[in-house]
Amino acid sequence: MKVINLVMKKKSSISLEFDNILPELLFDKSLRQINETIIYRGNKEEPLSHYFDVSIEGECTEAKDCTIIIDGDLFRVKRIGFAMTCGKIIANSDVDFHVGACMSGGHIIVNGDAESYAGREMTGGLLEIKGSVKEFCGSSYAGEWRGMSGGQIIVHKNAGKQLAEYMIGGNIHIKGDCDILAGVHMSGGKIQIDGNVNQWFGGQMKKGIIIINGNVEKMLPGFVLEESIYHPLINGKQFIGKYGLYSGDKTVKGKGRIWIKK
Repeated sequence: MKVINLVMKKKSSISLEFDNILPELLFDKSLRQINETIIYRGNKEEPLSHYFDVSIEGECTEAKDCTIIIDGDLFRVKRIGFAMTCGKIIANSDVDFHVGACMSGGHIIVNGDAESYAGREMTGGLLEIKGSVKEFCGSSYAGEWRGMSGGQIIVHKNAGKQLAEYMIGGNIHIKGDCDILAGVHMSGGKIQIDGNVNQWFGGQMKKGIIIINGNVEKMLPGFVLEESIYHPLINGKQFIGKYGLYSGDKTVKGKGRIWIKK
């Protein structure tokens, strides 16, 4: 097991871009090579060592056995784990935009909050956010119509607007509350929200599953109550209590399923 420790020594008022700080790119690099790895500050190239102290523990021969631990105030560090395929990244702070975006494998842990577009268009792997996340988590990017298609996102607190917009696969679990427009244009995958949900969720939903265990602000008229079931088995997992099963969105001839705990 190889652990690469990055400790911020200098903050930037402009976001630093961490596209190149990935286990699969750094697992076989020396300390000098990692220090010289290029990151971007706006349109300017900078060596990683300009902003972070780097240390290495252990060795590995495969990227999947490499862990990157990032410490410091990372609120202006974006694209952490972008397009990651394997290994592990731990960010011990709040983080900027696009954490885990387009990732296809590996495990990212954010010990704080995440800005917008966390896990956007991801196809695999696990993104775990111990705090809250802002809008467009697990969604498509602006102008695209394919959102998250695989993998898993776990948010331990709350989620912002337009969670999982255009989602086509994968799983999202929000352990707190969720703002408006969750699961709009959804055509696959599963969303579980344990807290309360604001209105307009599931709009133009064609397929997929949404499970809501808290209170619901307002249902869209395109969803029809099919039946009420005690302790339903949903995707192989049993949920305790009475749930209403709604189908829709009928305005687009959708066959999505929304389970709401009564």
